[in-house]
Amino acid sequence: MRDLVAGLLGDERFTTACAERDMGTVFRLLNHRGLSTRRIAAAVDVTQGRLYDYMNGKSRVEKLSLFEQIADAFHIPGHLLGLARRSWEPAIAPGEGARTQACAEMPSSGDGKGDLAAVDLFRAADRQSGGGRLYDAVVRHLRDQVAPRLVSPGGSGRHAFAAAAALTEMAGWMAHDSGHDDLAGRHFGRALPLARVSGDTLLAANITASSSHLALQIGDAVTAAHWARVGLDIAVHGPPAPALNARLHTMHARALAASRQHTPAARSLVHAHTALNETSRAQHPWLSPFDEAALAGEEALAWSDLRRFDRALAHAEAAVSLRDEHRARSLALAHVTVATVHVRRGDLDAAVHAGLPLLHTSPALASVRVARELDALGQTLRPHRAYRPVREYLERSDAARSARMVLLADLLTPRST
Repeated sequence: MRDLVAGLLGDERFTTACAERDMGTVFRLLNHRGLSTRRIAAAVDVTQGRLYDYMNGKSRVEKLSLFEQIADAFHIPGHLLGLARRSWEPAIAPGEGARTQACAEMPSSGDGKGDLAAVDLFRAADRQSGGGRLYDAVVRHLRDQVAPRLVSPGGSGRHAFAAAAALTEMAGWMAHDSGHDDLAGRHFGRALPLARVSGDTLLAANITASSSHLALQIGDAVTAAHWARVGLDIAVHGPPAPALNARLHTMHARALAASRQHTPAARSLVHAHTALNETSRAQHPWLSPFDEAALAGEEALAWSDLRRFDRALAHAEAAVSLRDEHRARSLALAHVTVATVHVRRGDLDAAVHAGLPLLHTSPALASVRVARELDALGQTLRPHRAYRPVREYLERSDAARSARMVLLADLLTPRST
């Protein structure tokens, strides 16, 4: 089977299917090369009926463990599926990592100023007004301005792949902000191979942090921990990046906390603080900053999962005080965390007081993610509705929600890439 897959590595259909994690197409291509469906099913330990569902597009492979099993069964290099290097893959020769990094740092044939300017504009607009209605603009820029350069002989080489990776990751975040997490996952899955092709180690590690965050959002702590560890392993081979390392350690801590692993989670948070306190002159153009406010907000969620509510509250309040008032979405999420922690501590008056700023969250903020967090806060408060201040707050909150849902209706419809 190894020789069979080796013959497919030059087939664009195969590499594209791997990048998109479209295992149905991968299985069909293996079958067309003479591998029986019985052998394919046995190799990945699924029934033939389930295999036919994958091949016919009736269902998709979703579990990380199955992607790993497929990679190992057919000797598909891990990076093609967005996985860590597999144990059977040849080790990197001494000096090879340094040569790869040197290539990444060489000036590209294009200066990339247009792509970087677009990223900065998208990022600034996203922080203030949410990513929901920016998604189409990002995908259009990818399609019209970046994608043609990936296949053009006169394209900008590695820079074009880095731009494609960064913007594809950004599209994933905007899909997530629109409430389309499956679509976000597909974007992150496509971004990682692009980053690897570009040779940009830090960008690849950053994308794994995004995948870890998404896994946490959908309640998959095991996958979240996996992606954080993969990112930390990747980042070791790049130049110093304290903020990125802090983000990866924080995601690892969040995943461990969600699994109620108190001591390892606390240790990862210490590593995050240590990394963020380090200094580096290097500024990576594609990576969104990870600062003290972001760390405080994530740490509050970790301590809340560990039921250490006093610590969670201190960090949540720090996130509010540190966050710039122009970061509308981040500020709203921080206020939600403060109010939710107060409820869990049993202080309803403090929860209502903390929730008051949320009543003034702009209904035009194009973030389904924020809307869902506000709904979750309402559900947390609802069992205490008999208490008059809570009841009055919920009445005002429900009125604000009605206005929000009207303006977000277009974002809640299905999307395709």
